[in-house]
Amino acid sequence: MPINKSYVSDGETTTPRVNFFGRERPVHAILGGGKVADVLLWRNQKLSATLLFGVTAIWYLFEVVEYNFVTLFCHICITTMLIVFIRSITAEYFGWNPPKIPELISNEDAFREVVSTFHRRLNELLRKFLHIAGGNDPLYFFLVLTSLYIISVIGSIFNFLDLLFVGFLCMETLPYLYARYEKEVEYHAGQMTRKASKMYQRFDSRVLNKIPRGPIKEKKRT
Repeated sequence: MPINKSYVSDGETTTPRVNFFGRERPVHAILGGGKVADVLLWRNQKLSATLLFGVTAIWYLFEVVEYNFVTLFCHICITTMLIVFIRSITAEYFGWNPPKIPELISNEDAFREVVSTFHRRLNELLRKFLHIAGGNDPLYFFLVLTSLYIISVIGSIFNFLDLLFVGFLCMETLPYLYARYEKEVEYHAGQMTRKASKMYQRFDSRVLNKIPRGPIKEKKRT
């Protein structure tokens, strides 16, 4: 993740303010700049609220009520068929328009946009992972290892469905909160980055620099 730094003075110290992804790119553009970004940033409030309510309802049915997936799927299909049947009979009796498939479901471009955004983000994530795992950025290497260990500990406490639900809640709330409180987040992230840099420099000078290294052999030119 590219990070630009600007500096903010608080009187005694100068704290770097971290600009995630670069100040020239707004959060909406980072998230793809389409319908997916509108949902994550709550620009389409009805759709965002519907998704949040739907995912919360599914989590509640599986985790709290302990519904079986096949049973729940069949009950949803039965309920949907009954609603469509009643709606069709009512529309025919009163002369209303018959029920139609929602545009969000039937729109092929919307699905292509979601798949394309997911594919692009996945490729970027893999490139960054290989870059960090190759030791090109030691600070982020240790941060990623620490984060993965923390996630593994959390995963041993919660089940997979709970983790998916928490991940969805983070996707629905964190981008919106970051876009709204961007300056405050970047200021505090700058303070954390400065402390992490000092810790890494201390670790580098006390541990890494004391590891004996063999002589570097020059490659023979042919």
